Amino acid sequence: MAKIKSPSPRAARKKLNLALQGGGSHGAFTWGVLDRLLEEDCFDFDGIVGTSAGAMNAVTLAYGLKVGGPEKARECLKSYWDLMVKTAAFAPWPSLIDRMIGDGNMKYSPAFAMGDALTRVMSPYQLNPMGINPIQPTIEHVVDFDTLIELKDTGPKLFLCATNVMNGRVKVFSGDELSVKAVLASACLPFMYQAVEIDGEFYWDGGYMGNPPIFPIFYECECRDVMIVQITPIGLAELPKSATAIFDRINGLSFNSSLMREMRVVHFINGLVQKGFDDGGRLKEAFIHTIDAEDTMNKLGASSQANLDRTYITGLFELGRAKAEEFIAQHYDTVGVASSTDIEKKFL
Repeated sequence: MAKIKSPSPRAARKKLNLALQGGGSHGAFTWGVLDRLLEEDCFDFDGIVGTSAGAMNAVTLAYGLKVGGPEKARECLKSYWDLMVKTAAFAPWPSLIDRMIGDGNMKYSPAFAMGDALTRVMSPYQLNPMGINPIQPTIEHVVDFDTLIELKDTGPKLFLCATNVMNGRVKVFSGDELSVKAVLASACLPFMYQAVEIDGEFYWDGGYMGNPPIFPIFYECECRDVMIVQITPIGLAELPKSATAIFDRINGLSFNSSLMREMRVVHFINGLVQKGFDDGGRLKEAFIHTIDAEDTMNKLGASSQANLDRTYITGLFELGRAKAEEFIAQHYDTVGVASSTDIEKKFL
């Protein structure tokens, strides 16, 4: 009888970078993943990069770790999402969002469809001329940005991604550039909010150019392991035929395109290193890990990203915790040694 391998002790902590995707309230899945990783407390996070809802999770996580360690980070993340549920800050018409129905699909109400259609013919400059963003007081309640900047050289490095409206380039905020406006820029959906102005430049949601970008981690961090917490599905089980399904697919393709291009480059560089060409030690193999729930996320329409019903959010949170538990049990030993995700199969 073959000897059963005993679980590896996790006393020796491992370094890991985090790359957190955006996706509105689906970011509660990422919250669950982070909560379980923090609870296990077996990883030291070297760098954290986030876009949109991923930026919200990233800045809250980094702040908590810097000021109080893993348990403080768990507390900050919970506080943030509790406030989101209470204020329904992701949805401009929160009372019009239907609850999840039994088969896991989002039911569209005529009222929500009307509100969605309104943003197609009227801009946020007409609908919201004062430029009010309800997310701002929520994130400011949890994160002290002055303290975050003071502690920029301690704990994990933080990178937030936004899209420059005027030149189409990705903008990565870090260090002294971190601010509540940088977070709002990263999550600025142009049909919902006015462009965020920072130092004379205008920004929209970072998902258009990097959801999230991986290059800041490779440029600024020593650790070569990257955990991508993915909430925008790549694959589909069925051809989209309804107008809603087609729109959802276009949205998903747009918000995954930059990540897939970066993964192609990572795969190419890894191949060179594995063949012995490392450009005098300047090239290093990157180990890629992913946590996702594509089967579940594929059942959720775009409008579900605005659903902040507590039962719905709690379900995504628990799903994230379960997926993180699976990763720890199955792939902890792989971190620092190899990729646990087949880059070619998943991304190319």
